Amino acid sequence: MKRTKFKIDMKGKTSSIGTSYQGELKISYADLVTIFGPPNSTRHCYKIDAEWIGAIDGEVFTIYNYKTGKSYLGTQGKTVEEITDWHIGAKKRLTAEKVLFLILKHTLKQGRS
Repeated sequence: MKRTKFKIDMKGKTSSIGTSYQGELKISYADLVTIFGPPNSTRHCYKIDAEWIGAIDGEVFTIYNYKTGKSYLGTQGKTVEEITDWHIGAKKRLTAEKVLFLILKHTLKQGRS
């Protein structure tokens, strides 16, 4: 069986302009940090508390919480460490599916599903 490898770039130099919501995933903040490093977006938006911007095989993607954290909900919101519902943004659905596959591969490797 051929192994699937993706080229990942998390340097944060990729522009997220033109990306849009492509799906959601349930994963801990700690697991996202393990896979992608700390959030690397410098964008300030009161609806988002943490965001990763990267590229997979040259295609830009974003992972972010939306209206679930303290930035939007104040004291009723979750800390980033408590957030488990994340959105995936990309220009193409296939890009989001590659990101989901990469995350699934990581969680299976860790013995979780």
